[in-house]
Amino acid sequence: MRRHGLLHAELNRVIAAMGHTDTLVIADVGLPVPPGVPCIDLALLPGTPSFAAVFEAVYAELAVERLTVASEIHRKNPALVDLSTRIRAEGVGVDEVSHDDLKRLAARAVAVVRTGETSPYANVILHAGVTF
Repeated sequence: MRRHGLLHAELNRVIAAMGHTDTLVIADVGLPVPPGVPCIDLALLPGTPSFAAVFEAVYAELAVERLTVASEIHRKNPALVDLSTRIRAEGVGVDEVSHDDLKRLAARAVAVVRTGETSPYANVILHAGVTF
């Protein structure tokens, strides 16, 4: 058993198997999971676990080269705007696409991690980087 960090066995396996440019989606409770893409469903209750908690746990474990978010966050999700600003300041690229394009891009992900988040457009695609 791990002493700290991400404890979810299936999520750890997915992250450990990811290669450079593979993608992982962290999604709110409403994002449709594309056919054929595995879903790691963490949703327990509305808001639990939160997008922020899951994002921070995964971000601490995965080498992230860039993120993709929906451009609609500027109108509907100030918390995700703040997160994007913080990530950019850390030197990680942040791409913005329409929500419809984000849903299409999710079809290429190695998995979708479904949270209990209920705020609008709380979805992000993490693009794996390298550690060297």
